[in-house]
This record gives sequence, C-alpha cells and structure tokens, in this order.
Amino acid sequence: MSYSVLPAADAFWRPSNQMGVLNTDLAKQLGTAGLGARLWRLRPGQASTRHRHRRQTELYVVLEGTGRIRVEDELLTLEPLSALVVDPGVVRQVFNDTDEDALWLVVGTPAEAANTLEMTPEQLAELYPDGPKALPPELA
Repeated sequence: MSYSVLPAADAFWRPSNQMGVLNTDLAKQLGTAGLGARLWRLRPGQASTRHRHRRQTELYVVLEGTGRIRVEDELLTLEPLSALVVDPGVVRQVFNDTDEDALWLVVGTPAEAANTLEMTPEQLAELYPDGPKALPPELA
C-alpha cells in the first residue's frame, strides 16, 4: 500500500506513561516505522518530559493554543501554526502554563523508541537528565 489514512474519530488517545499527557501515536496507527509522529494535547498545568534524543531530529508544530517550550535554557512561546525543529542531543520540554489547552504535532526522524517503561536506568538518565517526571519552573 502506498498510503494509509487514520480518520480523526478512529485515533486512539491515551495518557503518557510518565506525565499523563493525552497523546495519540499517529505513526504506529498509520503503520509507518520510518518516523515518529504524535499529537499531544496538554491541558493547563501539564508538561511533557524534559528529554533529549540520541539520533532523532524533532519537528514541533503548535496546532491550537499557545505553545510553550524550553529548549536547553531558552524559553520559547509559539503562536498556532508556528513550527520549531530541535536537533538530537538537545534537551527540550513542552509545557502548558496557560489557561487553555495546547495541541502539538510532534514528528521525529529517524524513529526512536521512547517507552520509559522499557528503558534501563542508564538509558533513563541519559535521555531524561532530571528524571522522567521533572516539571519546568513555570509549573513547579
């Protein structure tokens, strides 16, 4: 098959393992292994994990709401439909310190496993420098 479609109504959403952020794994549901792709819906007061990737470059696009992200020590605020690319090895954390939901599309390549429940303590320490549940200062 040369393409795959996932109707919005059929997407499977679940809370993330560590931070409880509602997300849907688009790449898995569309049957592609070449890249990672998820939608993340952050409610007010929520954050993704502060993390880095070994090999994966990630594209972040704010679809709804105000996008707040810290890349290393730089704090960015993005308007809807704004985009950001983060290189491998760079620490990043998406969070929501506003009063409205924020919806992000995050696409990364090459695909890289990110299931914290399957990682060794050494892998967790490398990818999550402050642990997999660290909140940004804005939400601490």
